Amino acid sequence: MAQQHDLFDDIIDISKGIDVLRDPLGGVTDALLGTAGVGEPQQEWNPADYKERPRFNAIPCLACKSEKSTCRKCAEVCPVNAIDIDDGEVDISDACRKCGLCVPVCPTEAMLSPKVQPKKLYDAVAAAAAAHTTAYVTCTRALRRVPRENEVVIACVGDITPETWFAIMTDFPQMSVYLPLGICDKCKNARGEELLGDAIATAEEWAGAGMGLEVESRALVCEKRREYERKEFMDNIMRTTGLTVSKLNPAAAAVASVTQRLREHNKKITALERTLSQATGTTTQKRRRILTQSRQLMLSTLQAHPNLADNIQVHVPECDFSACTMCGECVRVCPLHACDLVGAGRFAVETAYCVGCGLCTEVCPEHALTLTVHDGAELVVPDPEAEKKALEAAQAKKDAEKLKAEAKQKLTRMLDQVEKLDR
Repeated sequence: MAQQHDLFDDIIDISKGIDVLRDPLGGVTDALLGTAGVGEPQQEWNPADYKERPRFNAIPCLACKSEKSTCRKCAEVCPVNAIDIDDGEVDISDACRKCGLCVPVCPTEAMLSPKVQPKKLYDAVAAAAAAHTTAYVTCTRALRRVPRENEVVIACVGDITPETWFAIMTDFPQMSVYLPLGICDKCKNARGEELLGDAIATAEEWAGAGMGLEVESRALVCEKRREYERKEFMDNIMRTTGLTVSKLNPAAAAVASVTQRLREHNKKITALERTLSQATGTTTQKRRRILTQSRQLMLSTLQAHPNLADNIQVHVPECDFSACTMCGECVRVCPLHACDLVGAGRFAVETAYCVGCGLCTEVCPEHALTLTVHDGAELVVPDPEAEKKALEAAQAKKDAEKLKAEAKQKLTRMLDQVEKLDR
């Protein structure tokens, strides 16, 4: 159904037309020079602003946890061999190109880079997509100019995890990737395009939807969503005149701002962590389990869309109890404390926290643990607040039907009495 066009929309269109008359060549100069829009301070294009040297956290690192670990993913993906793993220590040399590819491949998020943290990337995408009809994720090499409001720039397109793409695809279907053909061929981040393809393919399988791709710069558009323009226009009137315009238009007052949407998403993740913490947040040894940011995004997305769990498969360790000696080595090395020995020393694992790194299977002296494929339904965390609201809604419906039936009975009795009086 087409959105109803009213007086506010007419005023917005007129004001946009006036802006064009004030600076008729503004859009052309922006496209040619990569400058900011009308009324915005001019920025300089500096690719270094989007790059950052990653930092290393030894606590969740698999190679640091045990010498038996075969994980070398960060070193293998580095295009310039700047990462060295020796005797359980990881060293990042000055040869680092700050591409960030080592960050998404680390299953336990031992490699840290604030610019490509899953939660920060999701927030950046949400801010762009919530306000515009189309938004894009791209890299510095592809864009080569100051990004517009709906363009999210990262050091390399391979810096986003499948879980982050999954959350983005599900919440913002208008998101696309901008990557010109052949742009990665001469890039030293050789595996960036491969990682992007693998991550998006996985996310598309999970989400049951496709990710858009743009290869031509002229195909990029920057158009704000009409409801966001209305909200922005009315907020501006409120700031300049003090009038509460939203009271004149209840529909516009109901539109949540980008900040509100991000705040609600953060609240959802916080509530999810609280629910998990109360249920299974600590081991029997009183160790607090660790939930990675990528897993947070996946769990929160599945909580809102539990039907997508059927598309997801996770690798979780299973124990052959006939071979298990209950030595506890698996629990000791688990970087996220997902493993535990419960009861009389029986092996157990919390699927929500386990990322399938496989370290527990590598250190088990009796080879009693093996990684097996489990259904994604185990990742759906019940939402107590949603369940409470559903129960309240069901009860309200039941009460309404009861009142309706009682009113119908009373009306029937009244009609019968009126009919008797007529006689």
